[in-house]
Amino acid sequence: MKLKDLLVDLEYKCISGTLDTEISLVANDSRKVTEGTLFICISGSVVDGHTFIDEVAKKGAVAVVVEKEVEVPQGVTTILVENTRYAMALISAAYFGHPSKDLKVIGITGTKGKTTTTYMVKSMLEAAGHKVGLIGTIEIMIGSTVIPAKNTTPESYDLQQYMRQMVDVGIDTVVMEVSSQGLMLHRTAGIQFDYGIFTNLSPDHIGPNEHKDFEDYAACKGMLFRQCKVGIVNQDDEHVSMVTKGHTCKLETFGIENVADLQAKEVSLYREGNTLGVSFVLDGLLNYKVFVDIPGDFSVYNALTAIAIARHFEVEEEIVKKALRQIKVKGRVEMVPISDHFTLMIDYAHNAMSLESILTTLRKYEPKRLVCLFGCGGNRSKLRRYEMGEVSGKLADLTVITSDNPRTEEPQAIIDDIKVGMEKTKGEYVEICDRKEAIRYCIKNAKEGDIIVLAGKGHEDYQEINGVKHHMDERELIQDILKEEQLS
Repeated sequence: MKLKDLLVDLEYKCISGTLDTEISLVANDSRKVTEGTLFICISGSVVDGHTFIDEVAKKGAVAVVVEKEVEVPQGVTTILVENTRYAMALISAAYFGHPSKDLKVIGITGTKGKTTTTYMVKSMLEAAGHKVGLIGTIEIMIGSTVIPAKNTTPESYDLQQYMRQMVDVGIDTVVMEVSSQGLMLHRTAGIQFDYGIFTNLSPDHIGPNEHKDFEDYAACKGMLFRQCKVGIVNQDDEHVSMVTKGHTCKLETFGIENVADLQAKEVSLYREGNTLGVSFVLDGLLNYKVFVDIPGDFSVYNALTAIAIARHFEVEEEIVKKALRQIKVKGRVEMVPISDHFTLMIDYAHNAMSLESILTTLRKYEPKRLVCLFGCGGNRSKLRRYEMGEVSGKLADLTVITSDNPRTEEPQAIIDDIKVGMEKTKGEYVEICDRKEAIRYCIKNAKEGDIIVLAGKGHEDYQEINGVKHHMDERELIQDILKEEQLS
């Protein structure tokens, strides 16, 4: 492939060399450079790719893309652009043959709800006969291939490569989580989204190497609605106008509290055995009743989002209903049915805001006791530990404080920090450092009608101790405990 063919969608200046240079590989990692590579110099927060130009030239790079004037070895074609991250996205799209043009692309952005909604959409569309790929926080799914995710939204090169692989195996639709970081760093540039979705917005990801303030966070989310054909947004979110400001797409709305194109009415909670759920009646563009076997108002919003998308694919009512009753997302209010007498679930809540959300939701189901097991990560803010301890102390009837990812800290020291927050409340607690033993305690001491939530680990299947990730999946721990106690 000639260099000029990779640059066709870019504004650039050729500083030296020729645009007829043959390119065999595109890379932004100097370690991957081989003969015939186009090397893109990314100015990262830790490493500046421009400093590797001499090294990659010796390895065989025949062209470089830069965003500032630097010395380049003779014979290496130099392309100057305004932003090399943006350039990498467009170059990667061209390199892989613009695969997004052969897919229906659904992008979901927002602070909460992205992960669950992507799985809901995938389930509905597949049941309707579509072949659906998924790109998200937990994993990338390409047919039968499952790849653990590194970022919510992959780097642009990886993203385009995944889409190319999807097209090659016959996938016709991709549903993906689109993070504010992904938008800010131009990872999705060059993709024309058929549908852009906004779930909600609350303060998050603000700080060094993230967003400078809430306004910047909202503005980055809003970039999606200048890059999609149809925008589907949460009418109830107080920041919806801020996020959709300057949109270039057709807008549709969904909600519970405010009049919307697709609205949920007659919202009602239900508890069937060890399953917690919520039902509601659709009003507006669709009219029928649905049941979602995931608890809480946030499940209503997630379901509304998925239904709004499925409507554009003309998914039949019965398929939608069945999908919502069968949906299960690893580590996101994931029910673990081990007893008819109490409810046990695993959830990724790992900060005060998410823990308060899940515990407040579960309170509405009027459990005999609400039991919350959690720990906090090592080498992270102590304030998070105080806050999570205080939240659980106020909202749970019993808190079981245990270990999460201690990293290089002593687990007991982290537990002691959590207790500082707990002691601001009247909440009862026990401390059991070993996470398996803490889970055993919850199961063995469960009472009729209890709701027990194992918070913090969610989809993670490891525990990080002193720089080493040890395999630890809470689902496996639960099964081991049942066998050991002969409770299964």
